[in-house]
Amino acid sequence: MKIKYWLTAVAACSALILSACGGSNSNSASVPAQPNADKTFIVGTNAEFAPFESRTADGSLTGFDIDLLNAMAKAGNFKVQFKDQPWDGLFASLNNGDLDIVASGVTITDERKQSMLFSDPYFDISMMVLTPKAKTFHSLAELNNMHRVAVATGQTGDLAVQKVLGAQSTKIARFDSVPLAIKELENGGVEAMVSDGAVISNYVKANGADKFTINKVPEFGVDHYGFVVRKGDTATVEKLNDALKKIRASGEYDKIYAKYFSN
Repeated sequence: MKIKYWLTAVAACSALILSACGGSNSNSASVPAQPNADKTFIVGTNAEFAPFESRTADGSLTGFDIDLLNAMAKAGNFKVQFKDQPWDGLFASLNNGDLDIVASGVTITDERKQSMLFSDPYFDISMMVLTPKAKTFHSLAELNNMHRVAVATGQTGDLAVQKVLGAQSTKIARFDSVPLAIKELENGGVEAMVSDGAVISNYVKANGADKFTINKVPEFGVDHYGFVVRKGDTATVEKLNDALKKIRASGEYDKIYAKYFSN
């Protein structure tokens, strides 16, 4: 009988212990987990694409993309650290893990979607053709009659001109940045320059509208910018999309837009 009572007591004690342990786990589970709440994303950018990314006189990074991502980080409960580097190395740095995100006025294209993931679009853009003030321009077909057309290497303007002149055309003069390409136009080394309309407009506004004519070309249509992450990194894309929705809903997006694009 003593053995029976002893076994019963042990069983009751064990049940009490297990119950207590189960209660502790239940309480822990009731606290919502926040993975990556304090995660710092390394963001690659090329600060030669004003007004989206550039440097101030004191060397600080500034621009629409910079302000937008900082606002998204605050709304989405994460952190960002920007890394300025040449455009042509951004996607390689993303793929090898040196960067988590690329934010540098990257146009969403079907070709790029094959090797990278994009966030939801955050800016609408159209390609434009910049010519000297006295020159008239009416259609993309006119590019075929030019001796040299300037673009920034690998950017959307480069891809757009390739579709007209051919990828291997010797008429395409490639430069490391939009400002360098426009400077070549100003110096008479090329007959036209093709790039994103907002970037061209920003440069012309700051450097003399009397020197150039900005030509809108309907054939280009409308493209969209997106933030870029590595293929398969859906968690980061979801985090960016959620944060973008929050700042659109709060009106913060509109405030940042007005700062850079109001007339």
